Amino acid sequence: MKPSLSLPLIATAVLAALGTGYWMGTRQAPASEQMAAAQTAEAPATGQRKLLYYRNPMGLPDTSPVPKKDSMGMDYIPVYEGEEPDDSGVVKVSPARVQTLGVKTAIAEMAELDAPVRAVGRVEVNERAVAEVAPKFEGWIEKLYINATGDPVRRGQALFSVYSPELVSAQKELSIAQDLKLDTPGADPAARDSARRLAEAARERLRNWDVQAQDGKVAHRLTFSSPVNGVVLEKKAVEGMRFAPGMTIFRVADLSTVWVIADAYEQDLARIQVGQAAEIRIDAFPDQRFEAKVTYLYPTLNAPTRTTQVRLELANKDGLLRPGMFAHVDLATGGSSPRLTIPASAIIDTGSRQVVLLALEEGKFKPQAVKIGQRGRDKVEILEGLSEGDKVVVAANFLIDAESNLKAALGNFSEGDAKADKAEAPVKTYRAQGKLDSIDVTAGTVTVTHEPIPDLQWPGMTMDFNLASPEVVRGVPPGTPIRFEFEQQGPGEFAITRMEHSGHGSH
Repeated sequence: MKPSLSLPLIATAVLAALGTGYWMGTRQAPASEQMAAAQTAEAPATGQRKLLYYRNPMGLPDTSPVPKKDSMGMDYIPVYEGEEPDDSGVVKVSPARVQTLGVKTAIAEMAELDAPVRAVGRVEVNERAVAEVAPKFEGWIEKLYINATGDPVRRGQALFSVYSPELVSAQKELSIAQDLKLDTPGADPAARDSARRLAEAARERLRNWDVQAQDGKVAHRLTFSSPVNGVVLEKKAVEGMRFAPGMTIFRVADLSTVWVIADAYEQDLARIQVGQAAEIRIDAFPDQRFEAKVTYLYPTLNAPTRTTQVRLELANKDGLLRPGMFAHVDLATGGSSPRLTIPASAIIDTGSRQVVLLALEEGKFKPQAVKIGQRGRDKVEILEGLSEGDKVVVAANFLIDAESNLKAALGNFSEGDAKADKAEAPVKTYRAQGKLDSIDVTAGTVTVTHEPIPDLQWPGMTMDFNLASPEVVRGVPPGTPIRFEFEQQGPGEFAITRMEHSGHGSH
């Protein structure tokens, strides 16, 4: 009796046979027919969507009944029944697709806007808490008690001791004048007056040197101490060093409070006032926030940067903030009056205008141009284009844009307004890196293999660009790694305006 085959072996053989047959079939059919077959098979399975056509991924007015690629190798995007744009720009997305994309909406509402003025600055020493130790007489440093910059010191703590012939001489003169017995009967009045004037002159010199006069005693060494609690910012003292009158030996600063000097742009100055609260963020402590107040607006403007310095003061009891640290400053200027606001994530910036997606009934979405006012941390003010209660898309709006041919709708809606704004709208410049493959001087074009360009959602690929002028490629031979800038001149037409050697190959 022959042994019977087990069920797992039979199943494996059947799957292998089916896989071999499927592979042979797909090897014989062209790729486009395979994709079409897959789409045809999908429609009956879902029973919900009918494939209408495929549209150009670059927004060109070009469609195809079957899958294809454009000249740059990008796949055409399928458009299903109910998703094609109508004359008003309204696009319908199926409920299943809306759920798959994770579409979220929010309502335009009146609310107080937290719209801070943002600036960058640096932590500085509080100039009012800096003290310098500088003797007013000549001498030599005999002993140092603080030997390093950065050492903490307390008020009254000894820093160094000195020897000064001038100091010793003045003390001896005072001692001699005091030792003269000029108060006895019969003392010469002239000698008595001379001794008195000598003593007074010695005391005056010691007072000018900030030295306490000690009657009858001569101190050959004088010790200097710290005038404040703080840290040593500067130390020029070396044992045995000679110093001149007025020379700074130690510089000590109290860092229990520090300043932040921020650079505020000219257009924001009207929103900044002395006493205004601010929040400081330090790169070294990204999870902490430091509270501060504006104490002074400097009276001058830096012409090249169009900024004015703003001084803020904040406590530094723990000593975390060190002079020289980079600081991010948020000045609270939103005010208490309510404004029409929507979440910032709802805004789609096309370069020449700002647009939101209005969520209508039954999975319909309509692009709506808006005029933006102040920006808050999470919300933006809407001046024109929306009313209170309008529902806008705040999540997956870019996915809806890609999936439902919304780019075409954005390009066509309010066409008259777009033409009117064309002269005023700034041309958006894109930047990328890649390699210059070839130059066609006659046609005024170049072929470039570029890296991915996130702003346009382009993958890395090889494509042709127009040249804004022949000077753009002067001195840049084919095969050179480049950095370049380009602008969109029309649907599917892009012109390079600037090109330079990048110094490394493209990836």
